[in-house]
Amino acid sequence: MTRARRASGSIASWQITLGIALLALGFLIATQLRSEAPRVRYSSNERVALVETARDLQSGQDALKQRLLALRAQIQTIESQGQGSAALVQDLDERLRKARIAAGLTGLQGPGLILQLADSSNKVPPGDNPTDYLVSSRDIRTVVEELWLAGAEAVSVNGERVTSGSAIIDIGGSVLLNAAYLSPPYQIAAIGPTDLFDHVNGSAGFRDFVRSRVEAFGLQVSFAELKDVTIPAYAGTINLRYARPASPSPSGAP
Repeated sequence: MTRARRASGSIASWQITLGIALLALGFLIATQLRSEAPRVRYSSNERVALVETARDLQSGQDALKQRLLALRAQIQTIESQGQGSAALVQDLDERLRKARIAAGLTGLQGPGLILQLADSSNKVPPGDNPTDYLVSSRDIRTVVEELWLAGAEAVSVNGERVTSGSAIIDIGGSVLLNAAYLSPPYQIAAIGPTDLFDHVNGSAGFRDFVRSRVEAFGLQVSFAELKDVTIPAYAGTINLRYARPASPSPSGAP
């Protein structure tokens, strides 16, 4: 009888313990479920907000891309305009360079030749004019003109640059050029093509000069073809007093 009661007491205690454990487990499961429900709802709300934010960012990014493409197009337009301006500036610089060379304002160096004119060493016959046996400004002008016609790019006389506005005149026993008094012998330097002297020597004007001055009165003419001739820049002042535009040609060409 005592053993039955003890067994009954042990079984009842075990059942009570199991019941308590199951109750605790159920409580924990219920608590977990209650805690997960709000979290799931919160995550769903957050996902909707993130999707909207992502869409807004994508829209903004698309707008920035379009703006970037527009700015690139503007840059290309400005660069093309800049290239045109650069070409215009380069053309103006080239024209200015040529104008400065034509005006003698730029020193030049290159292949060319030097012609030297010296007074005659012949004895002046009685009755002749002694000045005919001396190099005159007319002789220098003739040689300079023949050099220009032969293709010379720049000419100087005794280191004095000859320009379109230069005057070569006789002053006593010397020659005046650009306010500089030059004495014989006169070295006329020119820069031009490699066959410059051939063109000069073959011209009718230079042959007439040789016949009328060198052969007739004994003026001394010598020349040297050089690979490196230096022509200095014009050192005087430029005073333009009168000017008028060139008349256009009938064809309309400049």
